[in-house]
Amino acid sequence: MVEIKAADINKLRQQTGAGMMDCKKALTETNGDFEAAIDYLRKKGAKVSALRAGKEAKEGLVIAVVNGAKTKGVLLSVNCETDFVAKNEEFSSFAKEAAHIALRDNATSAEQLSAKKIGDITIGEKVAELVGKIGEKIEVKKLVVSEGAFVIPYIHSNSKLGVLVAFNKPQSDAIEAAGKDVAMQVAAMNPVAIDQHGVSQEIIDRELDIAREKAKADGKPEQMIDKIAAGALNKFFKEQTLLSQEFVKDPKKTIADVLKAIDKELTVVDFKRVSTAD
Repeated sequence: MVEIKAADINKLRQQTGAGMMDCKKALTETNGDFEAAIDYLRKKGAKVSALRAGKEAKEGLVIAVVNGAKTKGVLLSVNCETDFVAKNEEFSSFAKEAAHIALRDNATSAEQLSAKKIGDITIGEKVAELVGKIGEKIEVKKLVVSEGAFVIPYIHSNSKLGVLVAFNKPQSDAIEAAGKDVAMQVAAMNPVAIDQHGVSQEIIDRELDIAREKAKADGKPEQMIDKIAAGALNKFFKEQTLLSQEFVKDPKKTIADVLKAIDKELTVVDFKRVSTAD
C-alpha cells in the first residue's frame, strides 16, 4: 500500500476541486495513481469539478448562524462562479444547511466541515453532486467560529460579506443595538485586530519598515527616523484596530467610547469577517 501524503491530497484537490476527504479516499482506492484517482472522482460525481478546477469561484454566499444562547456563531462562505448560481434555491439551501451542520457538529474549518454528514453523504460529496447538477465550480471556501458571552451576526445586504462580533457581556437590548453598529463597522472598515495588542509582530515590523523608508525618502534627519516611524505606527493602530477606530456613524467617538457609554467594562473579545472574495 502506497503512503498517501498530505501534499498529494492537496495536489489532487487543486487539480479537481474535490473535497479533501474525497481526494484522500480516491488516492487510497487507486494506490496513489493521480490519473486513476481523477477517474475515480469523476465516477463519483466530480467530473465537472475536474473540468472546471481552473475556474475562479468568487461569487457565492456567506451564511452566519449563532446558537440558541447566542454565545457561539459560525460564518461560512460557499463559493461558485456566477451570481446566477448564488441565487439558485438549491445552492442557497445547501449553504444554509451546511452552516447549521458546522455549528451543530463543532466544525472549525472548511476541511472539517467537508467530512461531516449531510443526510447519507458527506458535505464534500454533496458539493460534487451539486457541481454535476449545476455545472459550475462550487466549493466550501471558508469557515470561521467566534465565541463570547454574546455573539452578534451580521450579513451585508448582498450576502457576500458576513461578520461575527463577540462581547464579554451577556445579551441586553443596549448591547445588541450597539453590537449591530460594531458589526457594520467591521464590515465597512475591515480592522486588522481588536486593539494594538492583537496586531501581529509581522504587521508591526512591516509598518515600521514602511514608515522608516518613507521618512528617509522624504529627507528626514536620521535621528528623527525612529520617532517618525513610531508615530506612524500609532496612527496605524488608531485607524486599523477596531476599538480605536472612529465610529462611522459619529467620527467624534471611537468604538471603545461607544461601548463604554453602555457599560464601562463592555468590550469586544473577538470578531470574524468573511467575504466570498477572500
